[in-house]
Amino acid sequence: MMHKLIYVIEDERDIAALVCAELERFGYETASFRTGAQATQALKRRLPALCIVDLGLPDMDGLALVRELCDKHRVGVMILTGRGSLPDRVLGLELGADDYMIKPFDPRELVARVNSLLRRMDQSNQVETDASPKIARFGDWQFDPATLTLSHSDGRSDRLSSAEADLLLLLLRAPQQILNRDRLMGDLMGRDSIPFERSIDVRMSRIRKKLEDDPKVPKLIKTVYGVGYLLSVPVQWSAP
Repeated sequence: MMHKLIYVIEDERDIAALVCAELERFGYETASFRTGAQATQALKRRLPALCIVDLGLPDMDGLALVRELCDKHRVGVMILTGRGSLPDRVLGLELGADDYMIKPFDPRELVARVNSLLRRMDQSNQVETDASPKIARFGDWQFDPATLTLSHSDGRSDRLSSAEADLLLLLLRAPQQILNRDRLMGDLMGRDSIPFERSIDVRMSRIRKKLEDDPKVPKLIKTVYGVGYLLSVPVQWSAP
């Protein structure tokens, strides 16, 4: 975890200073920004491993920044905000955030969640690095883990967020098997974190909107009620 760069995008100076100091105490490099515009400019110069984003920014809604981060950059995203309503939490995860933490917060829990999130990202990247580059082909789709690109045989393509990609990869590596929701949550959120219990369902909904002709009647990723999810088609892994 040492020396990974984390951007703290928070307009309250005291909170930003507290978060940065705690992260630096555990060996992280940090940079803080009071506005979304400042963070956007910094992203053009250097990409961090993780962005911690407050939703109440002075120049823009933090959710708009979360959407931009997840759509355009391959970075981890953690929301740290006083907005704890269920709609905000669901929307934040739907936009691709990896975790959602509500103020007031315990700095020790924040660091634990950051450690867990970055460890999962490292493990995912290591799997891709260790093996020969491969693309998953299933149904009329193919997924490239190296670029997080989902492509259809008709030419359509979409880039997944890192959170969506992690969930899809779990399904692709165990096709035609029922994956328990608790297992998925543990693999994705980390055993030492306290995940939002609907996070798996929210991410699954986002993936289905991109994969399925009718997300309400899914054919590729089926729900096994009371148990979990099942990728219903075989998967072939091959070189690009």
